[in-house]
Amino acid sequence: MAKYLIVNADDFNLTEGVTRGILDGHRHGIITSTTVMVNLPGLTRTRDLAREASGLGLGLHVNLTLGAPVLPVGAVPSLVDGAGHFVRDRSRAGESGAMLEIRAEIAAQARRFEEVFRRRPTHLDTHYHMHRLPRILAAVLDVAGELGVPVRALTPEMAALIRARGLSAADRLIGEVGPDAYWTTERLGECIRSMREDITELSCHPGYADEALAISSYTAQREGELRALCDPAVRAALAASGVRLIHYGMLAAASAGKQ
Repeated sequence: MAKYLIVNADDFNLTEGVTRGILDGHRHGIITSTTVMVNLPGLTRTRDLAREASGLGLGLHVNLTLGAPVLPVGAVPSLVDGAGHFVRDRSRAGESGAMLEIRAEIAAQARRFEEVFRRRPTHLDTHYHMHRLPRILAAVLDVAGELGVPVRALTPEMAALIRARGLSAADRLIGEVGPDAYWTTERLGECIRSMREDITELSCHPGYADEALAISSYTAQREGELRALCDPAVRAALAASGVRLIHYGMLAAASAGKQ
C-alpha cells in the first residue's frame, strides 16, 4: 500500500495570527488539515479566512480547558470556574467533570461548527489531547459516532477502540510540543524518510506569534514550525519517499486502499 500522511495543524481560531499562519502553511507548505476551536472569539472571521483554502480539511478541536463553554455556564457547572471559564487544569474535566455535562458541551461545540461552517467536521480531536482520559474519550466517541466522523488516535490501542465503534482512525500519530519548536526541517525529513506503509497523522502547531497569543505557552515556537513546514526541502523529501498527502476527509478512501 502507499504511505499516507495527514498533516494536521491544531488550534485554528486560537488567535488570528495562528489562523493566518496555518493558512499560509497550507498554501505554501505541507499542511493538509486543521482543527477549529469553536468556543473562542473570532470564529466568524476564521470562517471567512478559511473560505480562501477550499482544499484544507477542517475538523473540530474539542476544547474543555480554555475560554468559555459554548453552552450556558449553568449547564456545565462542573467544568467551569467562578468566572464562567473552563478550568485550565487538564485533568479536572476528565476526573471530576460530570459525564452528561462533558458530552453535552462536546455536542454543542460540534453543533456550533456545523452552524458556522455549514458542514460537518472532517474529524474530532481535543485540545491538549484530553481524550487520552477515558471519560473524555467516551464522550468524544459518542459525539463522533452520531456525526459519523473519524477521531484522532493517540495510540494504536486507541485506534482499535475508535474502529470498534465503526469510525475511522489513522494508524499512528507523531508530534509534540516543547521549549523549542518541535518540528524542524531536519526532524520532518527524518520522520518522512522513516514512514511506514500506513496512514500517519503528523500533529503540528504553526502560526504567527501575535499579541493575543499570550494565552498560550507555545508562542515563538509556532513560527519556527511554520518555517519548517513550508521548507521546499520537506516537500522534496515527501516526493522522494513516495508519501501521499491527504486530510481526514480522504481517510476512508485511503483506508480502503490498505485492504
